[in-house]
Amino acid sequence: MEPGVIRKLDQVVVNRIAAGEIIQRPANALKEMMENSLDAHSTSIQITVKSGGLRSLQIQDNGTGIRREDLEIVCERFTTSKLKSFDDLSSISTYGFRGEALASISHVAHLTIVTKTKTEKCAFKACYEDGLLKGDIKPIAGNQGTQITVDELFHNVPMRRQALKTPNEEFQRISDVVSRYAVHNPQASFVLKKFGETASIRTVAGATVAHNIGAIYGASIGKALIPVELKDDVLQLTVDGFVTNVNFSLKKPIFLLFINHRSVECSALRKAIDAIYALYLPKGTSPFLYLSLELNPSNVDVNVHPTKHEVHFLHEEEIVERIKALVERVLLGGNAARTYTQALLPGAPDPLSDTTKQNESIVGGGVDEKPRLDYKFVRTSHSEQKLEKFFGMSQSIKSEPGGEGEKQLDSSLPKLTQPSPSRKKKVVKETRLTSVRNLRQQIEEGCDENLRRIFRELTFVGTIDRDQTLIQYDTKMFIAATQPLAAELFYQLLVFNFGNFERLTLSEPLEIRRLALLGLANPESGYTEEDGPMEELADRVVEILIEKAGLMREYFNLSVRRDGYLESLPVLLDSYIPSVVFLPMYVLRLATEVEWDEEQECFRTFCRETATFFARIALTKPDKEYRWEVEHVIYPAIRNFLIPPKSFAKNGCLLQIANLPELYRVFERC
Repeated sequence: MEPGVIRKLDQVVVNRIAAGEIIQRPANALKEMMENSLDAHSTSIQITVKSGGLRSLQIQDNGTGIRREDLEIVCERFTTSKLKSFDDLSSISTYGFRGEALASISHVAHLTIVTKTKTEKCAFKACYEDGLLKGDIKPIAGNQGTQITVDELFHNVPMRRQALKTPNEEFQRISDVVSRYAVHNPQASFVLKKFGETASIRTVAGATVAHNIGAIYGASIGKALIPVELKDDVLQLTVDGFVTNVNFSLKKPIFLLFINHRSVECSALRKAIDAIYALYLPKGTSPFLYLSLELNPSNVDVNVHPTKHEVHFLHEEEIVERIKALVERVLLGGNAARTYTQALLPGAPDPLSDTTKQNESIVGGGVDEKPRLDYKFVRTSHSEQKLEKFFGMSQSIKSEPGGEGEKQLDSSLPKLTQPSPSRKKKVVKETRLTSVRNLRQQIEEGCDENLRRIFRELTFVGTIDRDQTLIQYDTKMFIAATQPLAAELFYQLLVFNFGNFERLTLSEPLEIRRLALLGLANPESGYTEEDGPMEELADRVVEILIEKAGLMREYFNLSVRRDGYLESLPVLLDSYIPSVVFLPMYVLRLATEVEWDEEQECFRTFCRETATFFARIALTKPDKEYRWEVEHVIYPAIRNFLIPPKSFAKNGCLLQIANLPELYRVFERC
């Protein structure tokens, strides 16, 4: 047989082969793009996925953007702003460095970039195929940052596409990647959603690592976390992270490992830590771990694998041993709180001897050998038994109906509509405003930690009426005042998501003058004839809101046209639309109660007034809609996002009405 002829592969084939090594599935593509966003100093990253990322994968950030003159070559191989010479690899501190990610994606998908830098007057849009610019670069409206859309991934590599899992499984892989980076980067907000659905992951910029772990992986993990810290000058090693205590276990292990802020795998470290937990946890169960290692960049080789999920580093054995010893020490320190249970055969004697009790007091742990008493059972799911069961499904919530004017207004005003998923979203602005940072700091410093724990772990029981709701925490039952809780929640969402809002669009724009007149006619406004003619006051309201329209649109996506019509409001929570019934008072108060002349007070009072408007759940809503909104939108958001102020402990918005152990004592005396 004659030897085969060696030929040089076509460049298109070469590029697709190379792309397949780096972009193995949608999650790989997203990881590369997220790392680019973080390299660009983004504080907001929003990801939208369609069909597991195979149909569409979009990421939008508020980073530094890409210069107009760089767009022509940005998708060519080996083009990067992060590496100039081979020697730079020894001190690389960014995620990207080879300049292959966008090039690889463009060889196996349709790639579109919309970007704007701080200095450019408009954004620019460019499309790419096979690493090359397709068509012209077009100017387009946009805010600072970059939006990358990847359509029809692997459309030209059918074998790769067929080998992938189902869309749901691919989405789970994407969710895993986003979860890891959201935990490790609490300075940025992350939003992940399926196209046309509510967000499955949402974090707030400026949170903590521990808070994000609890929000993403569950409150039970959040409660079991133990911090770990280590600094070794000899090994040039710093370790920060969290591990779960010996009372907690998972069926499947979760190990988030970052080395120099890069999500990686290290089998030696995993095996070492698994060996430690095997001494404590039941067979077949595993812990949750998050570890962030910082090493001297010159000791780390990040150029080991095309996907960059593996790294090699010097002194690996010594570093693994140091971390193993650290985890052992932490678990031993937390072992005092460990509890044990043992099933007793019928008729067996109580194993709690005096010696055991003595040892228990020395160790400081609890040995719970007795059957658990009824009053110590804790409700864990609102689906187990709802409040409605005790009153019958036909009973409606008692509420005071709105006045005839409100009903008439509600039916005559146009409706608010949620943003279409395909519509361009608002890109958050990196806020360097000291005023906004001060407001955020005030919220954090004013937090009541006891209330924070209650709200973070609350279980929704049911609605009582339009004002009150029953919630449970541990063995305690509380009555919660929904409106003040919602008002504080919306205020904090406005402050922490400053500049990062989608828009609720009115089906028909509303005339602000008409709204102002309706607001002045409402007794709640406090208007009297001494204040002057209503028409003149309404005109003044229009003037003020048109004058401040740019600020409201820029930071809050509240759109007021120059001809005096209201077009849109911000989206504060997915699946929640405020009632237009209260728009007249809201518009009036924006003009009269917001301190427009001083920056921090302006933002504070605007957010307060907007929060009050959003928190007023319309009396005209049907009971079923109201219940659903409270249970599935308001209270989950309170659980995930609310930072309760100290005033909540005194103003009666949360009242304890029952404590099971105390109730049992009463029954025992009877």
